[in-house]
Amino acid sequence: MLHASRFRINNWPCRLLLGVLALASPGACHPDVNWLQFRGQNGAGYTSNALYPPLGMRWKLRLQENLKEKEARAFNPPLVIDDILYFGSTDGNFYAMDTRTGFMRWIFQTRGRVNSIPYADKDTVYFGSNDTYAYAVDLKTGKERWRFRTGNTIQSLILRYKDSVIFTSDQGATFFLDVSNVPEGSQPPVEYRIPNPVWSHHTFQEFDGVLYWAPQGRGFGAFDIEARKFLWEVDVTAPYPLWYSFPALDDDRVYYGSNFFTSDGSLLHFYAADRRDGSSAWEVERRFEPGPYMNRNYNNYFRRHVYLLDYMAPALYGDTAIYTSGDALVRAFDVSSGSEAWTRRFEYPTSSAPTIAGDRVYLGIHGSAIQDEDDQTVAPRLICLSARSGNILWEMDVEGAILSAPVISGSRIMFGTDKLMFYVLEEVF
Repeated sequence: MLHASRFRINNWPCRLLLGVLALASPGACHPDVNWLQFRGQNGAGYTSNALYPPLGMRWKLRLQENLKEKEARAFNPPLVIDDILYFGSTDGNFYAMDTRTGFMRWIFQTRGRVNSIPYADKDTVYFGSNDTYAYAVDLKTGKERWRFRTGNTIQSLILRYKDSVIFTSDQGATFFLDVSNVPEGSQPPVEYRIPNPVWSHHTFQEFDGVLYWAPQGRGFGAFDIEARKFLWEVDVTAPYPLWYSFPALDDDRVYYGSNFFTSDGSLLHFYAADRRDGSSAWEVERRFEPGPYMNRNYNNYFRRHVYLLDYMAPALYGDTAIYTSGDALVRAFDVSSGSEAWTRRFEYPTSSAPTIAGDRVYLGIHGSAIQDEDDQTVAPRLICLSARSGNILWEMDVEGAILSAPVISGSRIMFGTDKLMFYVLEEVF
């Protein structure tokens, strides 16, 4: 199927016919690259695998609609393993799709939205569902290996550390399951659990046996998995709603962000802390800047963003940490000092966290159903910026706002939108 979409390079409009890739042989210079971890290695949102325009549409799929919800509120990033995409959807299904043919290898159906971030080992993929179960499913066949009932919706990151599978149920508990030897049809035993009275849509980063996360209370901290104890916690006492992002790590520091919703709007905080003891290297505060076309209300400033498990997750590039925060700015900070390296302002708010490929930043911008000063509807866009300067290199209209940081594997870039569309784009040359 041919599909035409506006594609702009350096602000010069041109037309790109999408779907012509069957006639070409793109990606010959790209090795196949698996995307196995949420936000990439160390959560840095970075791959050295660069992409260059023009891009063509390999596949564009409309997923099944949830009859109760015509528009997705979240669409979390997929895993890519040997050209197979693994991802969940608001329609209640978990998919395994062959990117080369566009065919579904298998579809696993749950009884609730799948708004968790999956994890895969050599033969199993793990994910959670709003039907209150965590699932383990065979990578090749889609056959269920086991399920575990929590009694609460599961909208968290899920990961495996040695023989433990770790995830959080919404305002329930963080579970550590022993999956070393689970008989078929059985439920894995609980090694231990940590009460979770506060958080929904929970993310955490594992590095060297330590979880970096917002744990039981309202602070951010580090938890030793094997010792079963908190190493440190930065406590915050706040009388208003707050959110902490998924963190990124380098050798010495942990980088993360927060949104504090106050009586007069949102305060954004950007942090760098010593990953061993939690001491602050720097902290920057900025006000949420919605741009001229966003309705100024609690939902737009705060609530809708926390459905996105990569909301405010930083991407690391050289000496800079790059953040989107659901407002109209992309901000880059010097990792050593916290000083502002560059900013890029848009008229419309950002819709996804950034992904960096080579020296280019990819992210989504809202636009659908938002009218500009001429009362015109503006399409959502995929944006490519220079990671060095923040300059716009090119942009492309898409159907629906991009709800997760794009995933890049080989010559392809992949993302989902709030219109339940799933895109796989590929280099043409």
